[in-house]
Amino acid sequence: MIEEEALGKVYDGRLMRRLLAYLAPYKLIVVVSLALVLLISALKLVGPILTKLAIDDYIANGDIAGLTRIALLFVAALVAQLVLSYFQVYIMNMAGQRVMADMRREIFAHLQRLHAAFFDRNPVGRLVTRVTTDVDALNELFTSGVVTIFGDVFMLVGIMGVLVYLDWRLALVSFAVLPALFAVTLVFKRRVRVVYRKVRTRVAMLNAFIQENIVGMSVVQLFGQERRKFRQYSELNRQHADANIESILHYAVFYPVVEILSSVAIALIVWYGGGRVLLGTLTLGGLVAFIQYSEKFFRPISDLSEKFNILQGAMASSERIFKLLDTESAIVPPSPSTVDSSVETAVDAAIDRNGAPAVRFDDVSFAYNDEDWVLRDIDLTVAPGETVAVVGHTGAGKSTLASLLTRFYDVQQGRVLVGGVDVRSWDLGALRRKFGVVLQDVHLFSGTIASNIRLGDTHISDEAVAKAASAVNLDEWLETLPRGLDTPVRERGASLSAGQKQLVSFARALVHDPSILILDEATSSVDTHTEILVREALAALLEARTSIVIAHRLSTIQRADRIVVLHKGRVREIGTHQELLTERGIYYRLYQLQYKDQELGKPA
Repeated sequence: MIEEEALGKVYDGRLMRRLLAYLAPYKLIVVVSLALVLLISALKLVGPILTKLAIDDYIANGDIAGLTRIALLFVAALVAQLVLSYFQVYIMNMAGQRVMADMRREIFAHLQRLHAAFFDRNPVGRLVTRVTTDVDALNELFTSGVVTIFGDVFMLVGIMGVLVYLDWRLALVSFAVLPALFAVTLVFKRRVRVVYRKVRTRVAMLNAFIQENIVGMSVVQLFGQERRKFRQYSELNRQHADANIESILHYAVFYPVVEILSSVAIALIVWYGGGRVLLGTLTLGGLVAFIQYSEKFFRPISDLSEKFNILQGAMASSERIFKLLDTESAIVPPSPSTVDSSVETAVDAAIDRNGAPAVRFDDVSFAYNDEDWVLRDIDLTVAPGETVAVVGHTGAGKSTLASLLTRFYDVQQGRVLVGGVDVRSWDLGALRRKFGVVLQDVHLFSGTIASNIRLGDTHISDEAVAKAASAVNLDEWLETLPRGLDTPVRERGASLSAGQKQLVSFARALVHDPSILILDEATSSVDTHTEILVREALAALLEARTSIVIAHRLSTIQRADRIVVLHKGRVREIGTHQELLTERGIYYRLYQLQYKDQELGKPA
């Protein structure tokens, strides 16, 4: 919540320059909008002058024709204000929405480029807030702040200039309440700044709580925590409501005070100006014009106080957005000029050539945090077409090997090579296209079963999708569905079982025809019947592919060409299933733990 509480400066020139850069593609719209705002402000200044002329020159002299002309001019000025205001609001909001769309695209594109460790450290709710709530705060700045502030300032300066021009003594009387007005505004800004921080913090806490509990709703219901969670939510909701009510209270005091000061100013004008009219040193039309200008004078001041909150919110939001955009990925792909165009061709040849290494971990050591080593001195080679299984206790570093191969993280020591080429020399897209990865926790997107298998690759035909689904034994389940592969899939695949999602992920890997296959605990969360289907699917997947199988269930990897045993981040044993059993080491103990009961004839 610390980041949400920080408001920063009310105005930061560095941030404002970066924000205004987003308006550069639409500078013509902004210039036109600014011109319209100034023209509208000028038209607003015309009304009291026309009133003065009507009273002093035409009503006083009984000139009906002249009065009619003034009335028509007044109506024309109002109509012009209406028309110009319509176009100004429309084009500025259009520019604001385009700027917001550009900014959201930039943020999302940047998120896609960031490394995996960034998402390990940053909650999803915070990142969603950057793309939605913070961008919306900037929308108010662009559509209601930047341009209209110029209009308000122009109105204030214009009114003060006209008042001084009409009668400088009466103008000074009108300005007598300004010190009190500025003092009230200063106190209001200071109080609202504190309340605004409180509101933002409460919103962030509320959103985080809602997201966490919706995602974990099954656990809440399973353990009967509904009442406790509802009480927690009610308390957060009350705090949010109280913060907003406190904000409303400040506005409820500020605006009436401004109205009172405005009324005091008008009373002073009537008292002093009325005396001047009676003495004949001021016309009645001049007095009426002063009163009208005085009413218009206090409105921009109130508007500027409101713009203060918009500006402050925009500065806080922009600081958070630019902090995200300035976050550089720890995984830096090589520049196109340094990537050898023959790398992928050479790798393909190395994968196909008998005896050349497809994958190699060359004296690799890796830590997620500083020197808290997860892997140490890993020296391992996987030949083309070979199936290597990796086993070990939880936390031994098995899944980390897969993350290093696909370059979600970079090693601190040593090298990871694919086809004899360091993965840091690869184009990231080309590297990851070589791999098919099937994880324990399968992520499915909203869409259909077919779209989740194809994953947007338009080059994959419907026939290829159907063939891949058949090869991994999805047919039995698909035949029970009225729409088959076109059956809708809800968010995160909520309508599918764990086994069904796993088979879909196998079909996804198969249809993309990877050179190297990584299976990370792919059968750990499925039932016995599905595991049999998965084993048959594995046979189709592993055929003629270099494969790395990470598994807890030793039954799924006994036919692997080699089994690598990891223990505390180091390779401790390598061999076939039978060789490792004969050694009676770590693998033998793992095997005994899983199969001791079955070997003794006891139920598992």
